[in-house]
Amino acid sequence: MTADITRLPNKKLPSKSSVAVYRLPGGGGFLWAVAVSPDRTQDIRVQTLGALGVIDGYLKEAGLDRTRIVKAEIVVTDHDNKPAFDEAWASWMPDGFGPVRSFVESRMPEGDLIEIIITAALPA
Repeated sequence: MTADITRLPNKKLPSKSSVAVYRLPGGGGFLWAVAVSPDRTQDIRVQTLGALGVIDGYLKEAGLDRTRIVKAEIVVTDHDNKPAFDEAWASWMPDGFGPVRSFVESRMPEGDLIEIIITAALPA
């Protein structure tokens, strides 16, 4: 383990991280995190809000908030769910602080409808 990089290992697969933080010498750096909903029995809107809640926890633990997110990658099982996702996202992300965002469709494990990957900037 290096002092400038910290990781939160994935509970099911320790060779993978749920969160990685890189601290630049002299301050600043980046946090990368991935989240799925804790409840995979619900619809896309509820799963989106669940995954965003997981991200909130990661940000809080790092002393950050949603305004520090600079990039979000959204992976869904059905691209037709974009309007429901956008509605949930808009209720969560403060206006004027939206990150660069992509939205792609992919196969995922049974029950997963969404996975959200973010990059957040650490303060200098």
